Amino acid sequence: MASTYLISQSPSIPKTLNFNNSSISKTPFPPNLFLLLKASLKPCVLKAVNTTNTPLVDPAKKKTQFKHCFTKSDDGHLYCENVKANNNLKILKHLRHLGCGAVLVSGNELMPALRAGFDPTRCIFNGNGKILEDLALAAQEGVFINIDSEFDLENIVAAARIAGKRVNVLLRINPDVDPQLHPYVATGNKNSKFGLRNEKLQWFLDAIKEHPNEVKLVGAHCHLGSTITKVDIFRDAAIILIKYIDQIRDQGFEVNYLNIGGGLGIDYYHSDVVLPTPRDLIDTVRELVLSRGLNLIIEPGRSLIANTCCLVNRVTGVKTNGSKNFIVIGGSMAELIRPSLYDAYHQII
Repeated sequence: MASTYLISQSPSIPKTLNFNNSSISKTPFPPNLFLLLKASLKPCVLKAVNTTNTPLVDPAKKKTQFKHCFTKSDDGHLYCENVKANNNLKILKHLRHLGCGAVLVSGNELMPALRAGFDPTRCIFNGNGKILEDLALAAQEGVFINIDSEFDLENIVAAARIAGKRVNVLLRINPDVDPQLHPYVATGNKNSKFGLRNEKLQWFLDAIKEHPNEVKLVGAHCHLGSTITKVDIFRDAAIILIKYIDQIRDQGFEVNYLNIGGGLGIDYYHSDVVLPTPRDLIDTVRELVLSRGLNLIIEPGRSLIANTCCLVNRVTGVKTNGSKNFIVIGGSMAELIRPSLYDAYHQII
């Protein structure tokens, strides 16, 4: 992120300063200042935090249950973890070992995914602002790429020519399903910037037919939003997407994948509420997927890794405005923007 600083001349400060003036000490701080600071600092004690109030279980049993969740079944489903949600290399390697794929929105996420050992053919490149350089890298590695707009398709075709490879693509279709979320995280309704308008589907199919050497249409994709707590809306979206897949197949395309998205929420309030799991999402659309012989891809998002993390801060001080007290910490929106962006709640422990 680039920052711009505006520097102006203050009228109270002379335009020229003589730094050779003997009145200006070369060491303005007393020699024992840092010793005083060191002595005054109290040791910082960090405690492990468990973000869910769950009873202790046998680690071996817990690991087995988690691994079973990722084991590929005869249904052909594939879990994909959003690299932007957590790009820690150790965690990425662990998820890859469990059989997970990766969801990417930039080349800077593709590179750590490759370093972690992810199979590129089990990676999905999302986003409506994908740049040509990143698309060329994805095309070279064999990553699946979602088409989000007319110019996106143009760039994917160009990237395929640069890489000299045919790219497997999915059409991101906007199903216009209301996920009943904050508008900032709702991505599957008609007012969203994401996905193709339904009435433009035929135009994209015709455009793909014009580039048989560059792109191969293999699936359809949608994403309804984030922090979703009800899986029935995924069935609503799947019904719509299945109809479009039928239309696409009728025109001779071999469509084998349905990426239903994900974005499952977590228990931010620590209220022990029962929330849907990735398995619940799969079970909701299982019948529809099997009825068309499709491979299912889901993107569970934060539900995979959010409860494995905590943001540790040092309290700088406490101040008041007369009616409200403020605890000033070392962290900022740069580390956690969600509360300021759309009033998201995070528990303070």
